[in-house]
Amino acid sequence: MSLWDDLRFHHAAHAGRPILSLFEGADRARHFSIRDGGLLFDYSRTAIDARARGLLIRLAEAAGVAQRREAMFGGAKINETEGRAVLHTALRNLDGSVTVDGRDVMPEVRAIHARCEAFARDVRDGGFTGQGGRITDVVNIGIGGSDLGPAMACLALSPYADGPRAHFVSNVDGAHVHDVLALLDPETTLVIVASKTFTTIETMTNAAAARAWLAAGVADPAAQFAAVSTALDRTAAFGIAPERVFGFADWVGGRYSVWGPVGLSLMIAIGPENFAGFLAGGAAMDAHFREAPFTENMAVMLALTGIWHNQICGHATRAVLPYEQRLARLPAYLQQLEMESNGKRVAMDGSDLTLPSGPVVWGEPGTNGQHAFYQLIHQGTRVIPCEFLVGREGHEPGLAHQHRLLVANCLAQSEALLRGRTLDEARAILAPKGLTGEELDRQARHRVFPGNRPSTTLAYPKLTPFVLGQIVALYEHRVFVEGVILGINSFDQWGVELGKELALALEPILAGRESAHGKDGSTRQLVGFLR
Repeated sequence: MSLWDDLRFHHAAHAGRPILSLFEGADRARHFSIRDGGLLFDYSRTAIDARARGLLIRLAEAAGVAQRREAMFGGAKINETEGRAVLHTALRNLDGSVTVDGRDVMPEVRAIHARCEAFARDVRDGGFTGQGGRITDVVNIGIGGSDLGPAMACLALSPYADGPRAHFVSNVDGAHVHDVLALLDPETTLVIVASKTFTTIETMTNAAAARAWLAAGVADPAAQFAAVSTALDRTAAFGIAPERVFGFADWVGGRYSVWGPVGLSLMIAIGPENFAGFLAGGAAMDAHFREAPFTENMAVMLALTGIWHNQICGHATRAVLPYEQRLARLPAYLQQLEMESNGKRVAMDGSDLTLPSGPVVWGEPGTNGQHAFYQLIHQGTRVIPCEFLVGREGHEPGLAHQHRLLVANCLAQSEALLRGRTLDEARAILAPKGLTGEELDRQARHRVFPGNRPSTTLAYPKLTPFVLGQIVALYEHRVFVEGVILGINSFDQWGVELGKELALALEPILAGRESAHGKDGSTRQLVGFLR
């Protein structure tokens, strides 16, 4: 019998057991949680018991997580379908050396970081200006990882934003670039175009729109552009001076790139010192991930909890619920990080997966979600594991009473998911209101909560740059561990290619330059309507 079979058998044997019963006797909360670096990860409100945890850890060991982890940090080409190393971790750990193809890549990493830092200081201090004075606004044009990472982080760290205001344009829908630029002054706006190849169709279309907008307001629009790209010929053709072009190696995937030049807009907004704190938090989580034994390793246990819920229990989605308004973009960021990384259908060797791959990841900040979709989470017919995030302290001391209310809501929701409410308890609540007999029973049934619904909680002291770095790196490593256990490549993304190819073919048809002959009937009908 395989470890997967052992886990399924164990789950089936205890499927009816209330999670709450696991808290009887031993100090379950302490034994099923991990503290490190000021963080507390509590997974005690899941059905994982000591036997299940032991089997899950054996599963990680058998999959070679430790060996694969060291291969990644060591610069091995673990992205096998593209023949690339996976070294986003090098961007946040600027000490030491990492060898790829026999060459230490860290001097180049440090050099690019120093150039970004110098440019950020120039923009913030007024050494670099627009054609109408100091830069007041920075517009980052990118898509996917070139947008979601810095956009999420800029919002999360807004209490530290004392530089030019950061704005983000990603959607090729012209409304996005129009609405962002409409509020800005072209004479004091810096535009950063983030595209490694400088060919991404959405990004370059928006960059052209931004250049036209700048041209209407300044004499030399290219002088107010910077680029995050390795295509120096293309950036030069666009008119961007080479000293304002910042590249990064092919061993940094887009969705893992916020730590490097893609984070330039963040560095300008919060300053190089705070950006260094963000990197330090990521590096601290890297050290924990590499050094802590599996039972005390947050990333490993977060991943194993995900494997338990998805591949063993069959829960196809997970809700990410930050009780922190400034983490409003975290669920969207994790959607890409997790679903682009582990949304695969074949194993590393090309064979079909025999297990479900990554789950659907979604969510919204609390308490807003409580008035939107928590009804389904609490009383719907499908079980949705929830991942709560909450800070001990907010950034507004004058509103500390509101932060207490926020934390109280977070703890109450996870407790409600665990405990639920029985029919007898619902009857007892309604009986004093004068309801009796069948009507009492009917009304009470609407107020029953099944409970026994799993959740985890990640608690942190305060959302600082260091803590955000810890959180982002934690989830990166979680994705890595789950991918290794499933035997897939978490670092390619071929699934985004086909739609892009078809879109390029459809554009001239929509423009009327070509016929829709050969397209399916539905596409022809839609083209006819939309054209």
